[in-house]
Amino acid sequence: MQPLRFTGRTLDVLDQTLLPEQEVWETCDTYELVAEAIEKMKVRGAPAIGATAAYGIAIGAQQGLELSKGEFLSYLEGVCERLAKTRPTAVNLFWAIKRMRGLIQTNADLDVADLTKLIIAEANLIAEEDVRLNKQMGQHGLPYIPENARILTHCNTGSLATVDYGTALGVIRAAHDAGRNVTVYADETRPYLQGARLTAFELHRDNIPVTVVTDSMAGYLMQQGMVDLVIVGADRITANGDAANKIGTYSLAVLAKHHGIPFYVAAPMSTVDYELETGASIEIEQRSADEVVFIGGKRMAPEGVSALHPAFDVTPHELITAIITDRGAVESPDEERMAKLK
Repeated sequence: MQPLRFTGRTLDVLDQTLLPEQEVWETCDTYELVAEAIEKMKVRGAPAIGATAAYGIAIGAQQGLELSKGEFLSYLEGVCERLAKTRPTAVNLFWAIKRMRGLIQTNADLDVADLTKLIIAEANLIAEEDVRLNKQMGQHGLPYIPENARILTHCNTGSLATVDYGTALGVIRAAHDAGRNVTVYADETRPYLQGARLTAFELHRDNIPVTVVTDSMAGYLMQQGMVDLVIVGADRITANGDAANKIGTYSLAVLAKHHGIPFYVAAPMSTVDYELETGASIEIEQRSADEVVFIGGKRMAPEGVSALHPAFDVTPHELITAIITDRGAVESPDEERMAKLK
């Protein structure tokens, strides 16, 4: 299932806030609507956000076709700035915008129409590359998935978080396709319930055995010997291998370390941010407390009580068994080993 459909002039986004009850596609015909779709988590997952931003720039370019060359270039910079302000943690967003900016700057001598065609082609290329690289990642992850593996995962890292196939779920899909008889425990992933709503939805559709568990059950499962490995995605990985992912990931890594269970991170190279030395420098998105206090429009805490809502946490590289990328895997990641992927 692909969460994005580019028509050439508009971007259709599968509203993931409504899954699995409803499959509703929203048409974005302006870059502002694309930005809002990212902000409101109608589209989410680091690779999908990057591709969506690229398409947002492509749609924005088409909105500015009547501008003069100078006005057009200035306008495109404003489009990029707007999209860059949508979500701060997922580095794929900034990677895609940087790539599109580089294309625009390199070809600034072209007329507006020809430059717009190049921008559209580059956005399509980013999307196509994402699918190919995810499948490469799945193959690189296969050696770490034994026969009959019982796998715990967190949040959603599948087709819905990418253009197609997935990162951590892509590795799981590759193992399933290889006939390894894997089963999956999907953390529900509060407060947006991406595990219960999206991961379970994807795996069930693909006939991969999946059981939803609350986030707080992970320690129990490990203590009872019910988990063979943990595999998660990432929204940003720093030069030393520290990894930011959906809130609750760090807790899983600590539990896995205590119980001697391998803990893997799967992410494309576009998620690796070599400009940041450690995870301490990663900006953690702080979202609305209402997203925690309310579930399905119903207040779950007393009136007047607030809540914290950091959307991500950072897992230190010392807790990560291996980082699996489209270029290969890095075991016991640190700055030296991560540098070899460049």
